[in-house]
Amino acid sequence: MILQDFSNFLQLHNEELLTHKTTPLELLHVWLEKIINKNPKNNIEKIIHKEVLFCKNQMGDYLIVGKSDSGRALVKALIEFAKSYDNYNHAKWIDMLEKACYKSKD
Repeated sequence: MILQDFSNFLQLHNEELLTHKTTPLELLHVWLEKIINKNPKNNIEKIIHKEVLFCKNQMGDYLIVGKSDSGRALVKALIEFAKSYDNYNHAKWIDMLEKACYKSKD
């Protein structure tokens, strides 16, 4: 449920991801910050508020920590999903480059 919501957020930014303007890990902190900085309206937001601690300093560095064992498992799953999504997009990007190279050779 939470990973699906994060996945939907990543899909909204797919063009930026494919052109390497941002990464899924960068978007993870954007997504979490957006949720943490507003009042929770649904179960996903309530769980994130309860289980995840998000800290950001004046330099723009951030820290994401689980408040409990389940929160740590959630943070780990979100980070692993972001890395997996990044690998998937990198493979798509390489495929697009290869197709462009083959078209230019023809």
